[in-house]
Amino acid sequence: MEPYQLALKYYGMREIVGGMHNDKILEMFKYIGHSWVHDDETAWCACFINYCLKKSGYLNTGKLNARSFLDLPNAIVQPQLGDIMIFWRVAPDTVYGHVGFFINELWEDPDGYFILSGNQNNQVNIMEYPKLRLLGIRRPLKKK
Repeated sequence: MEPYQLALKYYGMREIVGGMHNDKILEMFKYIGHSWVHDDETAWCACFINYCLKKSGYLNTGKLNARSFLDLPNAIVQPQLGDIMIFWRVAPDTVYGHVGFFINELWEDPDGYFILSGNQNNQVNIMEYPKLRLLGIRRPLKKK
């Protein structure tokens, strides 16, 4: 199964407001090597993408920062369905970012890309991100 297809299976999964936490999100943190995370308020977009990549047998960063995906090989210019897209948040020169899977060209508008990711309004969903915030695109690679 492709990583973005696995991600789609979680569409609608969300954080639990208050003192309770979504066990599935906590399991994802643990699966990628971050069992120290005990709440679903910890930023989890990178966790979610790493989980989908690792579970599908693809290279992943194992890190919790979105910009770590810029370190993956296979940089490309024109996105295709399922490619990893990395965006900046706050400002281009900060450590803050967001990462998700590109959906397809039919969803692209002149100013933005629609991506599937976790921790978008505290859930897994599809949202648009401005093209001017794009830092890079990586095509997922199977582990050897």
